[in-house]
Amino acid sequence: MSRPLPKPPSTVLFDLDGTLIDTAPDFIRVLNDLRRENSLAPLPADGIRPHVSDGARAMIRLGFGLEPDHPEYPGRHARFLDLYEAGICEETELFAGMDRMLSALEEADVPWGIVTNKPVRFAAPLLSALGLESRCAALICPDHVANRKPDPEGLHLACRQMGAAPDNGIYVGDHARDIEAGRNAGMVTVAVRYGYIVNPDEVDLWQADHTVDTVDELVKLIQ
Repeated sequence: MSRPLPKPPSTVLFDLDGTLIDTAPDFIRVLNDLRRENSLAPLPADGIRPHVSDGARAMIRLGFGLEPDHPEYPGRHARFLDLYEAGICEETELFAGMDRMLSALEEADVPWGIVTNKPVRFAAPLLSALGLESRCAALICPDHVANRKPDPEGLHLACRQMGAAPDNGIYVGDHARDIEAGRNAGMVTVAVRYGYIVNPDEVDLWQADHTVDTVDELVKLIQ
């Protein structure tokens, strides 16, 4: 049975890519720049976008058909990350309407944070570039924990840093591992269908407590 949202929640934690911010334009640009470096034609943006939440490994697989055990993989992977770091926030921005969500939480004195599988090397500069660094009460990356999502370690760490009770908190994400992590942490889970999802119908199989199709729906739900 789905759990109702706590009113007010002790905290609202967000996944980063595909949930809080739209990083797809920069991932698409970087992958196609790397393909051009290797004398390959660019790929259509709509073919890249659904895979952004799966990170650099998925980009290299998509762009070059390489797996980590291929001898050319390490070089392509490293070059992709270097290119991404060099232009990490050229086109990335908050999803439309998300600033209203964050402002509403801040006005209600509900701390919000981020638990992401994105390394701090990239996540911290992104938050700084978007002016979110001072607003975000906790940023938890793989660098800060022994176990990535779907393990609940990162969510529990964020809650401890904010002095928030997990069982009265909310976790919002656009991937099955996000919902599993939230459930494992004892938090109420919200799946967002507007993120980077290959098949939007699959979201119903994640068994989130709540599902929304748009940021506006998310704002209404949590407010």
